[in-house]
Amino acid sequence: MRILLVEDEENIKDVIKLNLEMEGYEVVSTGNGKQAIKYFNEQHFDLLLLDVMLPEVDGFQICEQVRLTNMEVPIIFLTAKDTPMDRVAGLKKGADDYLTKPFNLEELLLRVSNLLKRSSKAPSNTPEIFQFGENTVNFLTFEAEANQGKFNLTKKEAMLLKLLIDRKNEVVSRQQILQSVWGYDVYPSTRTIDNFILSFRKYFEVDPRHPKFFQSVRGVGYKFTN
Repeated sequence: MRILLVEDEENIKDVIKLNLEMEGYEVVSTGNGKQAIKYFNEQHFDLLLLDVMLPEVDGFQICEQVRLTNMEVPIIFLTAKDTPMDRVAGLKKGADDYLTKPFNLEELLLRVSNLLKRSSKAPSNTPEIFQFGENTVNFLTFEAEANQGKFNLTKKEAMLLKLLIDRKNEVVSRQQILQSVWGYDVYPSTRTIDNFILSFRKYFEVDPRHPKFFQSVRGVGYKFTN
């Protein structure tokens, strides 16, 4: 699970990051609101931890920007603003939880764990038989039908294809693909992912050199568009 931590107090940021990493999470951290929005737009995150009082772009503004394109990712505010009005304002912006400073680290880790468990149980939006363009994929049997006729996908191909379709129009980083499809223990090279995408283009694109469905995002990963 990948977490974006946005906190401009270095000592607090370092302590939170260390404890999250000790729990096995991958943490990307910044103290800059504009940088946080850039990270979010370029990468996949499973949860956001946002300080409210940040220079230039505050946590509320970050939350608003995120919710314009993503209503699912859990967001927790970490802030010294502790009045009931502040809490209500944060929740109205689209946050899932609100923790005031100073807070207990164990409580923070528990809230993070609970939100991630809840969000990971969300059902896939992709039907078992999915059609795009002139292509049909059966995710139960791994059977596919495309320009070249009927064929079978491997299990890994089906998993990667379903991940990209589940996150339609969203950039999925190579790191996220490796974690979701191959798991933490066995990491192939990122070139393996590139080869899978080349195969998808060969299977499903009318013109593989000018793909319509499987787009590369330079330096980040891939996205499925339909």
